[in-house]
Amino acid sequence: MKRKMLIALALLLTSTVHAQRFSLQTVSDTLSFLVLQDGAKTDRWRLLFPVYQMCVGDVDGDGREEAIVGVVKTTRFDPVVAKRLFIFKNHHGRIRAMWMGSKLGGTLVDFRFKDGKVVTLQSDGAKRYAVVEHHWRDFGLGFTRFLVYNASQEEALRAFQQ
Repeated sequence: MKRKMLIALALLLTSTVHAQRFSLQTVSDTLSFLVLQDGAKTDRWRLLFPVYQMCVGDVDGDGREEAIVGVVKTTRFDPVVAKRLFIFKNHHGRIRAMWMGSKLGGTLVDFRFKDGKVVTLQSDGAKRYAVVEHHWRDFGLGFTRFLVYNASQEEALRAFQQ
């Protein structure tokens, strides 16, 4: 039994450990590539619209980081050009879309990843703002709570930046 444990430990220590890394390669205003480097593998996902932000974080709690990408585009369900949120994961060294959100509630102004949650700054279009915390559900982001609601832009920005 002791020998089997030593062999298993030796295999674990000598196995190649590689880290994944998402990055963004911008070619032009309307062409970017989300790039996944996973060990020796590289995969790219073409984004044919403006990208205004990208960050990474373990959105679904599986111990691996996902890429959270902010794009500006219309969707099938919302024909207005607006900021949208896309979430991508590493699936065996390949980029796969987890969620390509059309809308989160209000008008998306900005987003960030903090403490395992996606935090968004949203506007109602009438100069009132909310900062909303979201968690991963089976498919897509679910509402967790308002950090501020019906706030001025200044108040909402303070809460968003904390």
